[in-house]
Amino acid sequence: MARGPRYNVPFRRKREGKTDYKNRMGLVLSRTPRLVVRPTNKNIIVQLYEAKSNGDFVIASSNSNELKKYDWKINFGNVPTAYLTGFIAGFKAVKKGMNKAVLDTGLNVSSKGSRIYAALKGALDAGMEIPHGEEILPDMDRIKGKHISDYAKTLSENTELYNKHFSKYIAQKLDPQKIPETFEKTKEKISQEYSKVEAKA
Repeated sequence: MARGPRYNVPFRRKREGKTDYKNRMGLVLSRTPRLVVRPTNKNIIVQLYEAKSNGDFVIASSNSNELKKYDWKINFGNVPTAYLTGFIAGFKAVKKGMNKAVLDTGLNVSSKGSRIYAALKGALDAGMEIPHGEEILPDMDRIKGKHISDYAKTLSENTELYNKHFSKYIAQKLDPQKIPETFEKTKEKISQEYSKVEAKA
């Protein structure tokens, strides 16, 4: 609502709470590509952007749905999935010669060990250099999904609760107690694929 003749209407995305322009300006002025992590209820999206005078350009991108080709069928929006998606995006960026970036969390609340930082850890392990504090990253047990596995083991004694909480896993004939093993196999498949790409290059 206008407040006088000198009132400037804020940008639409600022009014809608979708963009923090002050934070964005700082990221753009750093002249370093931005690793943008956007988690949704069902997916994880990780993209590397480069800001230019005529707009932002995507250099590398990965969506958690890509994990299907590596036989990953376990929830496409959780912490292990976020790591693996960031892992793929990191490999794609490095392949294009983009080793350095700054993390852009957007308007997401910064929470230690969250999916955003799991994706960051994945990109780091793929060979990228991104400023961060080690304490913000989730530990490897959480990244591998051990917390899910442990919870499944706890509920396994109560068949009704177990079937209720892990119905989607059961429907796909997946054992939630074996998530850490599945994670390792999927990570190895991704590593092998991008190692072959590097070898050909």
